[in-house]
Amino acid sequence: MERTIKPEILKNELVGKYILDVRRAHDHAASAEQLAGANWKNPDLLAEWADSLPQAQDIVLYCVRGGGVSNSVVDALQAKGLKARFIEGGIEGWKAAGGAVVGK
Repeated sequence: MERTIKPEILKNELVGKYILDVRRAHDHAASAEQLAGANWKNPDLLAEWADSLPQAQDIVLYCVRGGGVSNSVVDALQAKGLKARFIEGGIEGWKAAGGAVVGK
């Protein structure tokens, strides 16, 4: 499975995806916005919540800019056999591509 998805492509394929916000706790707390329907999980506690994610659903996750946090979470989730990818550029890339966000 691909590791990433471009924001422009995701905008047309958002329906049916499990959206996972994995911004670090301080970045999540400092932001007033998220992707619609996103579920926030603290990436530092990944071992505690990874097994609760949907096994059969496509998971699209994001951090702030699609760097180290997203890469490490995708690695861990794909190693568990989950269909997980991250948004290239994170939430900032999503917004730059015209993707909608909502207040959290």
